[in-house]
Amino acid sequence: MPTSHSVARIRAAERQALAEGRRLMPLAGAAAASFVARRVAPGATLLALAGPGNNGGDALEAATRLRQCGHDVRVVLPAGAQRLPDDAARAYAGWIAAGGAVSPGLEPGLVPDLVIDGLFGIGLNRPLGPDWQALVDTVNGWRVPVLALDVPSGIDADTGAALGRPVLARWTLSFIARARGLERAPAAGELHIDTLGVVMPEEGGGG
Repeated sequence: MPTSHSVARIRAAERQALAEGRRLMPLAGAAAASFVARRVAPGATLLALAGPGNNGGDALEAATRLRQCGHDVRVVLPAGAQRLPDDAARAYAGWIAAGGAVSPGLEPGLVPDLVIDGLFGIGLNRPLGPDWQALVDTVNGWRVPVLALDVPSGIDADTGAALGRPVLARWTLSFIARARGLERAPAAGELHIDTLGVVMPEEGGGG
């Protein structure tokens, strides 16, 4: 089983890669899109849930690539684009430039073939707010396959504790390295990793 690491160590490796000029978000989006494309039929209806941080940017990058592959991709961006950090804002601009649209909430009657969960990543450390929880509850109620990016929304990535009722993922695709809490989170489903070419630094003690 791959070694798991603390959120702090994963963040440090990410910062180092970014300082070296690596653009990680397009790589993460491409990895997620490839993962999804191998598991759905051509022209599938996909829903990408994009949160207010870089996890949302990863979902937007994936949505753009999947749309270009011919899938019917819908994007829900509950917090709006104005709050996105720089890299995620670039991903949003790329999605719009590709002809995509965003909605602040779920379309009535829509039940997609697969959901990409990019609401909250490894930085979440407080319970989901009421509106976010209602969104997660609706998605869980569909019982369709969900790919969580880095960690299912509503899970503490360090401890595996549920921060409310988390997204119930069929798969979780971790980027760079696996957060140690995932191994104690049944909601994470099958665990997969794409390092994005980032090498975790050696350490003398536990992760």
